[in-house]
Amino acid sequence: MLGSEYTGQNCSIARALEFVGERWTILVLRDVFLGRRRFEELQRSLGVARNVLAARLDRLVAEGILEKVPYQERPLRHEYRLTSKGLDLWPVIVELLRWGDRHAAPAAGPPIVLRHEGCGGELGEHHICTRCGELLEVGDVRAEAGPGAGARVRAGSKSKSKSKSKSKSRSGSKSRSESEPGSRREAGADPRLRRSARASRPARPATA
Repeated sequence: MLGSEYTGQNCSIARALEFVGERWTILVLRDVFLGRRRFEELQRSLGVARNVLAARLDRLVAEGILEKVPYQERPLRHEYRLTSKGLDLWPVIVELLRWGDRHAAPAAGPPIVLRHEGCGGELGEHHICTRCGELLEVGDVRAEAGPGAGARVRAGSKSKSKSKSKSKSRSGSKSRSESEPGSRREAGADPRLRRSARASRPARPATA
């Protein structure tokens, strides 16, 4: 079996791959960014063996990319949330998605489309909204089934929408950050990170 270390490679790419380059790891992170934070949700989405998924999650927690947060006490159950270190991988995930859309997408088109929560425009080059021109962060976008999505993705998207609307009707006072898929909480991130992330947000580029 191939190891996960690149001994003798004095290179930041090699070091990064030691964290996220194992098989399934980047897809685990993709799903956490999409709001699948619990073990059963991840296993159902990925179809990976449970022991493999557990090993990948344990490694991501050990490296400080994810953190385990209790969501139920009896019995004790945890979900996985992105840390600030994990959130820094969002541009990497987005660019992998965009590269795949350009060079490996189905003939029908991209399976997943990222849209600006604010106006519905697509996430474009340099993370700029194609409709309003706003510079977008992870908490500003939602994922939806694209033209190349398979039946499984579309069914999951519809199911998520139905459960979301039921949840909203049961708790009308629930805040946007708790309920919508574009929010940091839905993206799997600790909501406490929002303030520091916004504070470090780069200035919006000037337009002609």
